[in-house]
Amino acid sequence: MPTTKKQTKRSTLDEIRMAVTAIEDKKGESIRVLDVRGKSSITDYLVLSTGTSEPHLKALKGALDKVLKEAGVHLIGEDREVGSGWLIVDAFDFMVHLQTQEMRELYQLDRLWADALEVTL
Repeated sequence: MPTTKKQTKRSTLDEIRMAVTAIEDKKGESIRVLDVRGKSSITDYLVLSTGTSEPHLKALKGALDKVLKEAGVHLIGEDREVGSGWLIVDAFDFMVHLQTQEMRELYQLDRLWADALEVTL
């Protein structure tokens, strides 16, 4: 029986699991995955994580970039500017927000998306 494209394609949640594992491996903190389908017009899931410093954010993003590239996940956008306290990776179906504690408290994405369901991986 021939394998169809749908059977071989990883699911979005599998890709998110890979991303979260990469962040966990680099000691990302307060990781949350939010299901924003039907609430956001730009993505289906948000992955939020806190880094302890700018170098930590850079390490988190480096690990994330590596695992997503190796998995063949197509990125439609990413923030490459270190120093802002907030780095974003956009994989279309999900977006990863890496923030320092100060930026996470200032922008309160957790609160902004309080009505989203939290996904347990």
